[in-house]
Amino acid sequence: MCGICLLTLTYNIIIYHMRGFLVIGNKATTGPFSLKNIPGAGRMDILCRCISQAIFLSHSIRESMEVYLLLLGNPNPPRVVKIRSDELRGMSPDERSVAGLIRKALKFKAREKWTETNSGVFISKKDLIGLLEELSSFYRIYYMREDGKDLRKLAGKMKNPLFVLGDHLGVKKEDEKVILQFAEDIVSISKLSLMAEQCITIANYELDRAAQ
Repeated sequence: MCGICLLTLTYNIIIYHMRGFLVIGNKATTGPFSLKNIPGAGRMDILCRCISQAIFLSHSIRESMEVYLLLLGNPNPPRVVKIRSDELRGMSPDERSVAGLIRKALKFKAREKWTETNSGVFISKKDLIGLLEELSSFYRIYYMREDGKDLRKLAGKMKNPLFVLGDHLGVKKEDEKVILQFAEDIVSISKLSLMAEQCITIANYELDRAAQ
């Protein structure tokens, strides 16, 4: 097999096994913030916990996982921070470590194209429509909401799923309309309103369970 064909095959295999989460931070700061008051940065602590629950295992990091944080707070919205697990270096699962790399990313000038700010950490200036247009080219988009279809019944059929969910403020109606333009379905892991990081933990569990 030629080198180009082998590279293409390898790329397709990697993409086939990707999994992602997009968390909307309605008030999350889009400028550098103090690590002494992470919650005060538009509840950046919630987003840090979402990253930790999505990416970290007990003594390792999940493979082929991406987390996108859409930051909509002051002073320079929107900003998107992307975490790619396969390239990630220098991050621990605690909030301060995660927040430190997000803060570092926010010090960079954001452009439409992704700028790498640390190994496995990227920043871009994209709105929700632009981000979902990009992600829908290789992910299948699912919107997480309490009244959706049971994820457990769908998990075994999902290929390259990316789940969209809100922070403690949920998802604004205008953002929900955009999401539904791209979403293949609305899925639920509980009829109760759970915290964002809990939703991510349970979604990972259901997909892991279906893959066994």
